[in-house]
Amino acid sequence: MNLLQALAAAVGEANVLTGEAAAPYLTDWRKRYRGRAQAVVRPGATAEVAAVVRACVAARAPMVPQGGNTGLVGGGTPDSSGTAVVICLQRMNGVRSIDTANDTITVDAGCVLQEVQQAAQERGRLFPLSLAAEGSATIGGNLATNAGGTQVLRYGNARDLTLGLEVVLASGEIWEGLRGLRKDNTGYDLKHLFIGAEGTLGIITAATLKLYPLPAAQMTALAALPSLVAAGRLLERARATAGASLTAFEAMGSITLRHAVDELPALRMPLPLSQPWYALLELSDAEGQEHATAVFERILADALEAGDIVDAAVARSLAEAKALWALREGIPEAHAKRGGNVKHDISLPVSCIAEFVESTNAALRSRYPWIEPIVFGHLGDGNLHYNMGTVPGTPIDVAFAHEKAINDVVNDAVHARGGSISAEHGLGQLKREAISRYKPAVELELMRRIKQALDPLGLMNPGKVI
Repeated sequence: MNLLQALAAAVGEANVLTGEAAAPYLTDWRKRYRGRAQAVVRPGATAEVAAVVRACVAARAPMVPQGGNTGLVGGGTPDSSGTAVVICLQRMNGVRSIDTANDTITVDAGCVLQEVQQAAQERGRLFPLSLAAEGSATIGGNLATNAGGTQVLRYGNARDLTLGLEVVLASGEIWEGLRGLRKDNTGYDLKHLFIGAEGTLGIITAATLKLYPLPAAQMTALAALPSLVAAGRLLERARATAGASLTAFEAMGSITLRHAVDELPALRMPLPLSQPWYALLELSDAEGQEHATAVFERILADALEAGDIVDAAVARSLAEAKALWALREGIPEAHAKRGGNVKHDISLPVSCIAEFVESTNAALRSRYPWIEPIVFGHLGDGNLHYNMGTVPGTPIDVAFAHEKAINDVVNDAVHARGGSISAEHGLGQLKREAISRYKPAVELELMRRIKQALDPLGLMNPGKVI
């Protein structure tokens, strides 16, 4: 029996795709990476994933796990050799159980994030992981990249929301680790090896995740700011006043928002685009609307008096709140329509961000007068999407032609301030080589030892991360 026959025996012939049928799975969301594969397989259960892995191991075929294929670093795309098998988990999309007394939900890895949020909400609970691609990104991919999103400030990354995993190992064995325990001090916490590993150590097939009570009230506002330094002061004030009730704090440059409203006509700015920076704040209150309103109004009034904000628009309904969030969530789509940009997903100590943006913008503009910084991100947790476009009249291809040099300037500046060149997107193919410049040699060697121990044949998503 050859490999394709073994795969068909594992998942059914209809779920082994080759030729044109496989093509949509071989290109990443940004259209940056295009690979080839022997086949794309679509297992429908964990046992089928295990059978596929065993077949690939027997044939020494590399395996590329894939979820919603919404990643930004090429982590779910095969290389050009044509030897790999892409293992797409989209058919594994069930909610296995919800335990409201324990505040947990157990789902298959192919569950779309938005569907997990909805399943929790129907049972009166909140699953707080939220990001722009939540309508198509899957839980398996979210965990493989340790996704962050807009509410990390309050609830943490995907890693912090995970209690247990089920994983198919590189040997084809199944690790049953779906435990819904907050405390389990019985040795190494193995789940953390697989979260953020981008499928290089094993294939996550299911997860037990934390749930939270639904907030009694939510408040959302967009504030116009005179500077990024003022945004930092507003964040500090909001945290001091609202505490854990502050669930999101997003910063957006005016150029970034201008592009968004120009490219997406459905978006509406409730404030004039007259200030250099804007912040989107969200407060989730456990007491009720009256208390939430009082806290929010105190934050904004004090900031206005101190000169940290120039104006603010407070959402008075759910529809208005959604419209404000649509501005933030539409930014990636808008810039994709403009032809893209040189992307950087960085994290820094919040105290360093304003100085970093000012000095790095200046360094890049002095070298490249045509560059246009497009900056936005999760200021509350120190994560910026520090992207570089071009001024009107300069094609974006000019920026792409200088991508490596731009990356070096940005990454060196991030590293010098104790930051990370990948906050929430992962390394994938895009940053695999760059990370060797910034991680200590001992740390890289430890990663290689773990990889060798769990995937001795090197078949799990080769060419990614390390």
